[in-house]
Amino acid sequence: MIQVSNITVAYGDLVAVDDVSFSVPPGFVLAVSGPSGAGKSSLLWAIAGAVEVLTGKVEVDGLLIADRPAAAAHGVVLIPQGNGLARVLTARENLTIPLLANRQDLDETDRVVESALEAVGLAESGDHLVEELSGGEQQRVAVARGIAQRGRVILADESTSELDSTNRERVLDLLRTQANQGAAVVIATHDPTVADSADGHAVMDEGRISWVRRL
Repeated sequence: MIQVSNITVAYGDLVAVDDVSFSVPPGFVLAVSGPSGAGKSSLLWAIAGAVEVLTGKVEVDGLLIADRPAAAAHGVVLIPQGNGLARVLTARENLTIPLLANRQDLDETDRVVESALEAVGLAESGDHLVEELSGGEQQRVAVARGIAQRGRVILADESTSELDSTNRERVLDLLRTQANQGAAVVIATHDPTVADSADGHAVMDEGRISWVRRL
């Protein structure tokens, strides 16, 4: 369960998230849409503990999210806009390192990594350096890295923006599967097709949220 309570995020005088509250239960997919600069990324990063909230609080399963290491340890997975991959590593290495950092068994890690790459249609590209992949392929590697971590919370920031319709549906199906397995999923998007596929839909503008469809 994600519980966001009256959070405000500001960068100096710029208020990016303005007194926002909502909850996302396990098994639920929430889409947050809105124009560039509306505050969608700042909202996801606040839930992930990657930016500090000025006021209010974020809780996951009752745990107060104070910083990124604590959030990650509690299973909050962030798939960032721009993919956040290490370009000088292979696709497979980008998936493997976070799992090994969590002391996951090596054989199990190999199995999970291969399964995740296959799920995004990149089973044959695991040994390619990230910088050798197209933008859309890089985006799918980032999604594979996210689902490989099997988090309680999945935060996907514009994770379908560079994908064709086939791969967009593939990624949305994977995020839906994560929800079906008990994760709370939040997708930031500008794509109305993505928003329509979610269980709930909020529109963000100038840091504030209005609801199109909610739980």
